Order: sequence, then C-alpha cells, then structure tokens
Amino acid sequence: MRSTHRTANGTGLRRWFGGGAAAVGGVGVLLVGAGGVHAADPGQAPYSASTSVGVHNAYLQSAFPYLADALDSGAGMIEIDVWTNFFGSGWRVGHNSPFTNENNCVGATTPDGLRTGDRDQNLAACLADLRTWHDANPGHRPILLKIEMKDGFADNLGRGPAAFDALVNDALGDALLRPADLTGGHPTLDAAVTADGWPSRDALAGKFLIHLIPGTVEEGNPLDNLWTDVEYGRHLRDLSASGNLGQAVAFPAVHGAEAGDDPRVDRYEESIRPWFVVFDGDAATFLGSVDTGWYTDRNYLLVMTDAHSVAPPISNTDPSEAEALERVNQLAAGGAAVASSDWTGLPSVLSTVVPH
Repeated sequence: MRSTHRTANGTGLRRWFGGGAAAVGGVGVLLVGAGGVHAADPGQAPYSASTSVGVHNAYLQSAFPYLADALDSGAGMIEIDVWTNFFGSGWRVGHNSPFTNENNCVGATTPDGLRTGDRDQNLAACLADLRTWHDANPGHRPILLKIEMKDGFADNLGRGPAAFDALVNDALGDALLRPADLTGGHPTLDAAVTADGWPSRDALAGKFLIHLIPGTVEEGNPLDNLWTDVEYGRHLRDLSASGNLGQAVAFPAVHGAEAGDDPRVDRYEESIRPWFVVFDGDAATFLGSVDTGWYTDRNYLLVMTDAHSVAPPISNTDPSEAEALERVNQLAAGGAAVASSDWTGLPSVLSTVVPH
C-alpha cells in the first residue's frame, strides 16, 4: 500500500502551518457554555498544541460493544493491546489474555459488517475494522492509535517491527500519517518537529497516527532486555539510514512521565534518541513534577494517561460532564495532546478538542 503526503483537500502536509510553535498565534481562546468547551478554530491548532480526549483500552467489549462504536464515539485516541508470544498464533488482541483474542473487533470489510459477526478476532481484524470505518467516514477527525505491546515484539516468531509495518501497511496504507511524512527534508523526527512542528488537525483530517509503548508484561519481565521502544527506535534509525523510512508506520513513545532533564538521555543510546518525539505517561506526574514547557517548546507530543487521577481525583468511568471537561482543560493548560481515561459514556467530552 502506498503512503501519502496529501490531505483530504489536496494540500501537501509539509505546508501545514509554516513556522513551528509560533504559528499557533492567537488560537487558544476558549468559550465555555452549556454545550461544552469550544475554541475559535481548534482545527487550525497544530496537532501537538491542542488536546483531544482518549479512551484507555477501547478494544474491550466492556468499553464498547464493537470497535466501530469506539470510532464513532468521537474519541481522539483509542488504545489497543497486542500480544506476540509463542503461547498463541499471530498478533493477538486482549487485556489479560496472552493465549487468545478477547476484544470487540470483527474484521469488517463493508460498513454494514462493522457491528455483525464474531468478535474476539486478531490484530488484522481490528485493522480491517479501522480501514472499513475510515473508508465510510472520509475526512474524519485525526485519530491516534495507541498500541501497547503487552509482551513486546517477537521477531524470532515473525512478529517483529518489519512484520508489524507490513501488517499495518496492508490494512491502512494511505490512511496513515507516517514518520516519513513528518520528517520531510529533515534527518530525524526530532529535527523535524522542533523546526516545523506537527500539521494542524485540519491538515490531518482522515488520518490515523500510531504510537507504540512497551507493555506491562514486557516491562515486568526480567529476562526481556529489548523493549518495544528501543526495538522500534532502532528500526526507524536503520530504515532511515537505508533510505526506507517510508516503510515505517508508527512512532515509538517514551513511556512514563519523568521529572528532570531530557528523559531520552538515560534511557536510549544516542543514535536513537532523535527518533522519539512522543511521550506517554501519567497525567498526575506530568502536572505534578514535570516541566511540561520543555516538551511543548519543542513541539513534542504529550499523551497524558489516567486523567482522572490528577488532584482532586474524579471518577475514571463516570464523572459529570462538567468535571471531565474541567479536567481536559487542566491537562490542555499543561500541554497535553491527549487526555486519556475511561470516560466511554461521555461522547460530548470524547469529541472535545481544546487548543492550548
């Protein structure tokens, strides 16, 4: 499948707003009323300089009956957990199910099939649902797909970064914003976003973005010394060196909020640090002990999880609309690109976009 450098209206992605963070200008005035939080023109805000609302573990049937329901909810980010170990075949999608698939994906190939058929399918089926929904909703809002590799890649089983790229490319192809789309003429992702920033949300209409984090099992496995973030960071570095960066489909994320200087320095070898421009961690830590201005000044993408846990804590499943909107605004003021929780019953909140 081919990649694309054009938006729905034919404008080249590299001409998104011409000027990095300063191009945000006066965008950011919020009007708060009975209908929720609105901005003068949130679609013109750079993707990193505006806040959408994400859903944790949106692939679970307890969250949404079907993956299409998660996509229809208005959420700006949905999360999918993937298993690769030898206890089962293929790329499996589930939470506490390392052997089988437990999810709301059906592998639809037509829009009327998005809510029919057997669920509990593999990653390829989830990607098929995404593609079918995408084709039925041209120009949809940009959606960040957060993929937690629960037990990491398994290259020795044919489930490594290159195989992941091939699987995703086959399903989503030109529906993706890829690392190569963002780098343009720059040598690395870091050089690109610090110089030019991210496209606006309007420029990303009809696009999925993917970021990868190491999984809870992987991070807790003392025998695993090659985590998802490092493995995919090296993958991007090597693809770029060989002139094949266009094959990559995802952005590796620095997982876990961390106070102090650049967290990449102590975690990664120098050659892969510039391939990390997405940071994913706990909202309470980011807002409580981290200088988030360091990230926003450099146009990095901040994904803040467990939005409900920021003091004073609110419900992670059913806060009032006013509580949830106030929390989204609080995280937007702190520089979040995504405020994530489990607010599946609040579509008016899930569809909210707040410029910083």
